[in-house]
Formats: sequence, structure tokens, C-alpha cells
Amino acid sequence: MPLLEIGDQAPDITARRRDGSTLQLSSLRGRHVLVYFYPKDDTPGCTAEACGLNDNLSALTDSGADVIGVSTDSWESHQRFAEKYGLEFALASDRDHAIRKAYGVGKMMGVLPATQRVSFLVGPDGEVEHVWPQVNASKHPAEVLEEVRSRGPAGAAAG
Repeated sequence: MPLLEIGDQAPDITARRRDGSTLQLSSLRGRHVLVYFYPKDDTPGCTAEACGLNDNLSALTDSGADVIGVSTDSWESHQRFAEKYGLEFALASDRDHAIRKAYGVGKMMGVLPATQRVSFLVGPDGEVEHVWPQVNASKHPAEVLEEVRSRGPAGAAAG
């Protein structure tokens, strides 16, 4: 299945916050949501990306956007990762690869069967508004903030 494209409806996903509370993507309608796929908790690139997004979370939230990270790690791994780095956004565990497949995200080439680093900006109506098919972990947080801000205050007004 190819990557979701601009205009496609984003499949609903369930994620958890660091405190264990659950969050549905569909519950965030009216706001932008970055759904980002990353290979593995607590590895250098994934940590840089997560911490960068976390550092920009206030600015993203103020601009009408939320963040959900997705990897195949277990919830227990996500919880340790979130606690270690103080991550304030929700993480989804995709142990059975159903989320990755629903979004059309493939696996990385190489030795490890890791998920590609891909991101989707889901609009207030639940449709994909922007796709980053190849993400640079260190530059991505700034790119996301710029994209969200370029879309104006419409999402912020609804949140």
C-alpha cells in the first residue's frame, strides 16, 4: 500500500500519554495533528526527533497542533522513553504493524526491520494536509512548526 497522500482521510489511532491516559486521533478534530512514525525508542535519531518536537510542543500547541508518535515499541518501552526525556505528547504502540500499514509506511532498508521515518500533518477535518516521506530527525521539528504556522490560526481557533 502506498503512503497516504494529501486529501486522504487519516486512519484513527489510539495513543497513550506519559500518565497512561489514552488519546484517539479522532478526538483531536478541529486541530492539526502531526502523526510521525519513527523506528525505535531511545535511539539517537529517534531521541533527537522526539526531544526536538517536545521542545517545540508549546509553540505547536499554541498554533493549534498536537503530536502523536508511532513506533512498534511496546507501551512499556514508550513509557520509559517518555519518562526519561519528559515527553509531553502521546505515543502509539504499533506492535502488529496495523497503523504503519494503514498509513502506507514501509520498513527501512538494512539489517533491522525498523519502520521508516515518515510524518503526516493531519488537518482539523481529519484529512492529510502534508506528508514528509523522508524525515531528517534533527531538522524535522522546525519543519513541522513552520508548516503548522503557515496554515494560520484556523486550527488554533477550533482548539
